[in-house]
Amino acid sequence: MKSPLLIVLAGGAAVTVAGLCWADASAWAWTRPASEASPIYGVRIPSGYRDWTLVAPAQEAAPLDELRATVGNGKALKAYRTGKTRPFPDGTVLVKLAWKHTASPDFPPASVPGAATTVQVMVKDSRRYASTGGWGFGRFIDGKPVDQAQHETCFSCHAARVKDRDYVFTRYAP
Repeated sequence: MKSPLLIVLAGGAAVTVAGLCWADASAWAWTRPASEASPIYGVRIPSGYRDWTLVAPAQEAAPLDELRATVGNGKALKAYRTGKTRPFPDGTVLVKLAWKHTASPDFPPASVPGAATTVQVMVKDSRRYASTGGWGFGRFIDGKPVDQAQHETCFSCHAARVKDRDYVFTRYAP
């Protein structure tokens, strides 16, 4: 027989987790002022994204020569982990962080992040972004969105290379 205290704690945890999942999926659009939204898509950098779960790291060769890490919200991780949810569900948010590739000062054969270069955000909302495969895009330098010309290249690049994976480059690293 389960303890009443255990049942109450488990119920409270379920409510907390449900609340976090809701906030994770819907709060992205309201965390930054409109002036910090990307042109075309209106995507903003989500609050708390640095605490999200790692989806995968990557290394970009020259000329960019960057280290990258993609993190995702709860909906993104659930879709990746189950491998059954494609297209990604609405409310999925992916954030890619990029830094210059630098040799470690403590252990030169190792690579470490140098200067930050960009933060890139993808938000799945199939109704709002119907003309771009259901995805809105944002590219930011020093927390500010880059110009419209750069945002005009986002969807065409994804469509040309990864349309068959719901326009997402990043594969989950188990």
